[in-house]
Amino acid sequence: MVMAAFQSLSSLPHDRSLTNLTFPVAGLLELSSSRSPASRWRLKSDSADTRDFWARSAVAAAPRGMSQSDGIGKRRVPHVLTVAGSDSGAGAGIQADLKACGALGVYCSSVITAVTAQNTVGVQGVHIVPEDFVAQQLTSVLSDMEVDVVKTGMLPSVDVIRVLCGKLKEFRVRALVVDPVMVSTSGDMLAAPSTLNGLCEELLPMADIVTPNLKEASALLGGLSLETIADMCSAARSIHKLGPRNVLVKGGHLSDSSDSVDVLFDGEQLHELHGPRVKTRNTHGTGCTLASCIAAELAKGSSMLEAVQAAKNFVENALLYSRDLVVGFGPQGPFDHFFRLKDHTHNISLKRRFNSNDLLLYAVTDSRMNMKWGRSITAAVKSAIDGGSTMIQLREKEAETCEFVEAAMSCMEICRSRGVPLLINDRIDVALACDADGVHVGQSDMPAHVVRSLLGPGKIIGVSCKTPVQAERAYADGADYIGCGGVFPTNTKVNNPTVGLDGLKAVCLATKLPVVAIGGIGFGNASSVMEIGVPNLKGVAVVSALFDQESVVSEGQRLKSILTSVLSKAV
Repeated sequence: MVMAAFQSLSSLPHDRSLTNLTFPVAGLLELSSSRSPASRWRLKSDSADTRDFWARSAVAAAPRGMSQSDGIGKRRVPHVLTVAGSDSGAGAGIQADLKACGALGVYCSSVITAVTAQNTVGVQGVHIVPEDFVAQQLTSVLSDMEVDVVKTGMLPSVDVIRVLCGKLKEFRVRALVVDPVMVSTSGDMLAAPSTLNGLCEELLPMADIVTPNLKEASALLGGLSLETIADMCSAARSIHKLGPRNVLVKGGHLSDSSDSVDVLFDGEQLHELHGPRVKTRNTHGTGCTLASCIAAELAKGSSMLEAVQAAKNFVENALLYSRDLVVGFGPQGPFDHFFRLKDHTHNISLKRRFNSNDLLLYAVTDSRMNMKWGRSITAAVKSAIDGGSTMIQLREKEAETCEFVEAAMSCMEICRSRGVPLLINDRIDVALACDADGVHVGQSDMPAHVVRSLLGPGKIIGVSCKTPVQAERAYADGADYIGCGGVFPTNTKVNNPTVGLDGLKAVCLATKLPVVAIGGIGFGNASSVMEIGVPNLKGVAVVSALFDQESVVSEGQRLKSILTSVLSKAV
């Protein structure tokens, strides 16, 4: 135990790296005069805190992202502390942060800096919490609850910013995510202009990432006009000079872009992150949610780029699922952070964990394509999710069972952490072994009613169908959805007869089940598939369009943008 603790300490290059440990130890250590990495850090003289450090050293040495014991047999979960204002309408602020972290399986504590009276119409009032009480809240949480990541929102005064900076120096955390909230989504001012200097001079140099929208980035840069992606890239570089390690400039309000484009700058490389622009009034709290999701993913151990991509994907899906939600009479409503729970809120023990909207962009893996492009199955799945895929199916015809199970388990970890269902093609045994979310079977495979008897009521079952008769049978057998195709010719199944758009429409009209189209679908014809005019056609399943491409992420983003655009026009 002692050696494990010191091994973890000896690998730390500087005082900020102490935040890689799972509990605050900065107060127990002092920098020695030695230049040897193994002896750079040493414990201070014996004290109750030092003795407690030895008792908990095994926890500190455990890998991040794993469930960790606190020494008395209890499980530790990733922890985000949000420091922000309260939104009485619960669309943004503290309330959005709590919901976002909860949806991603992360514990979230809170320090309230201001109480607002607001709704879907706008902000009617703001009451600022005194900075001494903000300090008391910070001390209460940080001194006791082993916070991994701090996320900030509304910081209404310079004094509050200074209190926060002081507490972050006193209590070390792994990362600081700064959402520079100055203007609400509805355009209301939420912080006085005098706080800007304190934000730039004191807080941003401590931040691991800052996430301004276009208006906030402009304010940080003295009113600079930002109208293009090139302007966003330039702004990200300029804001990086203020001290944050990463800058994410959000382009949701970019007027000349059909996509939702964000720009991430890590000090060396610019990443343009494209996603679909969802047509909906329910956008209140998107900025708070995005920053909280980044914080949650960082708390779970993701890299910064992974965290940003996962957060962007979460917000896109939440907006898509909530585009018809009606809360309030104002111009900007909230969205549903718990969209994944919609199908089993009434009886979680009996309802199946399936939402037909998960079929929107259904990625089906192919081992030969992965081999061609030098990708592992886990890398392919991760890239598909980063590109916006809403469901994953592992199709593996050549691997040995043991190898397939091992790969499926690794993919399940990725999918569960991102909230994306994973199904296994054909192999019920593999699905059971890795606790997959379900299986997809063909007409020559095990009947759906037998699959259901083996998997139970909580798993997703999809069935391939080419005809209305097959669709009716799938419904009677208890399938959750139908995969219809091949719609067009495809190289992945050479001898597979095509049904065309007319055959696809006939199957859709013959069943009450949601349908996903598959076979030869890609960037050039996805719109024509989704525009056949049947409400239960929920998406497309693709193989080559994603996995036989150099960049799975970029092709997925392009394809999802098309699908979302078609759905938005239909609203």
